[in-house]
Amino acid sequence: MALQDKSILVTGGSGFIGSHLVDRLILERPSKLVVVDNFFLGKEANLKEAKANYPPLKIHRQDASDYEAMRRIMKGEDIQVVFNLAIVPLPASLTQPKWSCEQNINITLCLCELARNHAFESLVHFSSSEAYGTSQQVPMDENHPLNPTTPYGASKAATDLLVLSYVNTFNINALIIRPFNNYGPRQNEGNYAGVIPLTIKRLLSGEVPVIYGDGEQTRDYIYVTETAGAAIDLYNCPQSRGRVLNIGSGSEVSINTLVKLIARYLSEDKPIVYEEARAGDIRRHVADIHSAEDLIGFKPKIALEEGLKYTIDWYKEKLVYNLKGA
Repeated sequence: MALQDKSILVTGGSGFIGSHLVDRLILERPSKLVVVDNFFLGKEANLKEAKANYPPLKIHRQDASDYEAMRRIMKGEDIQVVFNLAIVPLPASLTQPKWSCEQNINITLCLCELARNHAFESLVHFSSSEAYGTSQQVPMDENHPLNPTTPYGASKAATDLLVLSYVNTFNINALIIRPFNNYGPRQNEGNYAGVIPLTIKRLLSGEVPVIYGDGEQTRDYIYVTETAGAAIDLYNCPQSRGRVLNIGSGSEVSINTLVKLIARYLSEDKPIVYEEARAGDIRRHVADIHSAEDLIGFKPKIALEEGLKYTIDWYKEKLVYNLKGA
């Protein structure tokens, strides 16, 4: 199942998790590595290191829901393995729910159809813990009910069911990775930003930190490179096929605690501003990662405080770089 000498395509490869996965895939020595991205949220700058380390990297600016365009790319590049990370993010679904849902579902449907028609061999589909909604039991294993609270979460649950239906009906070779909250360098700090990059940006810019709701909602945060490594290990494991696998830290942290950790590392003591809770916000999340542990020995190595320091240092360097006008 090794990826060495394989021709690999990553949809959403210029995004946050996608670009880290591309970096990690380079170490597998593929015969070809291709990125498809419409750059709705991704950035070419996210692939700077990848292009330096792997000059043959090819980038197609393309909507991954376009079947004919994707078929031509698959055929032209002789693709064997697809990692699907193309997505319209959660915040966009709160303002453009119809478009967000249609886009997310159609991307996955397109890839499932291409797999059914033998355009490539294997699909690694990236889900989201948002498909579960707020925890009904702790920790949340893969049998936790799918009870999404946002259109984004619903679209992710729908895409997972689509992939599993194609596995069962058409015997496509596929697995589903369900990551919990990823963080790390390159996470978008502009439109649709998550709490970690947004808090870092606010504090570095001299602004006050903002929390939506009471801050006691919890999340399971995992450093992004851990997810990228797990995705490759799960691809390499034949027993993963046709399954959904959680990838997380197995621990939960409140947003209040998270924001205070960031402020403490930046030596900031500005008071937190609390604003109205966001629609559909999940109250509690913590992953049960025993399935991945059993299959691939998955065990996160980077603790939250350590990962936050890496992340904050990266954003500090980036801010100084931008202020110089480079």
